[in-house]
Amino acid sequence: MPREGGPGVLEAHRRDLPSPEPGQVTVRVEAAGVAFSEVQMLKGRYFGQPKFPFVPGYDLVSEVEEVGEGVDDGLLGARVAALTETGSWADRVVLDAKDVTPVPAGLDPADAVSAVTNGVTAWQMIHRAARVRPGQTVLVHGASGGVGTLLVQLARLAGAEVIGTASARKHEYVRALGATPVDYRDDVPARVREVSPEGVDAVFDHVGGPGLVDSYRMLRRGGTLVTYGSASTLSGTGHWIKPYLPIFARVLRWNATPDGRRATFYYVRRWPKLFREDLATVLSLLAGRKIEAHASTRMPLGKAAEALEFLASGRASGKVVLVPESDARQSS
Repeated sequence: MPREGGPGVLEAHRRDLPSPEPGQVTVRVEAAGVAFSEVQMLKGRYFGQPKFPFVPGYDLVSEVEEVGEGVDDGLLGARVAALTETGSWADRVVLDAKDVTPVPAGLDPADAVSAVTNGVTAWQMIHRAARVRPGQTVLVHGASGGVGTLLVQLARLAGAEVIGTASARKHEYVRALGATPVDYRDDVPARVREVSPEGVDAVFDHVGGPGLVDSYRMLRRGGTLVTYGSASTLSGTGHWIKPYLPIFARVLRWNATPDGRRATFYYVRRWPKLFREDLATVLSLLAGRKIEAHASTRMPLGKAAEALEFLASGRASGKVVLVPESDARQSS
């Protein structure tokens, strides 16, 4: 990403990759995720915006090709996953060995990468932020998206009933995941009250903006609002932090005036020491077929701009993934 703009500004570059330093590994990328975070980065609106120019790519699944001094040779040839935040849209990447997590045998790399950032985000919001328990009812905004589909599945696995917002054409997909679908363009609070008259125990909101107030009001006493995204900030102007300030202010104000409900802002690095542990748990659930995370759209690295444009269009369900040219195939 050389500069701010649309997907068409992306450029392909070749570079010499240095040998891994002590404690590092060189990996061959088998699958790299495409996420809404890259849509925001391209507009200069991401929370923690990197400085242009940079190589995008939030997460990857890869094979270890070379290890640096002090790294166990047993890692050679192993399939691993990592959260990179930037840099994974490449053929090969050098990573710190301490940041990689083994991928269980038998998992498809593109499906596995669908559960890296998205899976850990969903797992930590369900179990660490909201502490969802059996018998509760939760609302997942964007239930057909990459994080949303995993939120639905993990909440169901935790024993909760789930209401999920999505466009009408994606309702069957949301229903198949185990959630009660609600059209996000409808009167969502009214529809939610029809399903759960006393309100819900948790709301997972990736949008922010004025609708955050409705999300909080839909909570019952003892409920938790987890705001983890900022889709509403995409059209903002000025410094990237500016559109987030009202979100932080609301969360602080709600928590400063206790009314039996609480709100929290989640970001994927919130519990860094627990990331690898939680990623291993999510990958284990995926390998055990307790959850599903499918790469619904697979495109070659050379078509990264098209993949980003497809995701930004809102037409994608599930995860969009970049794969090596030889492995590329597209389905939707």
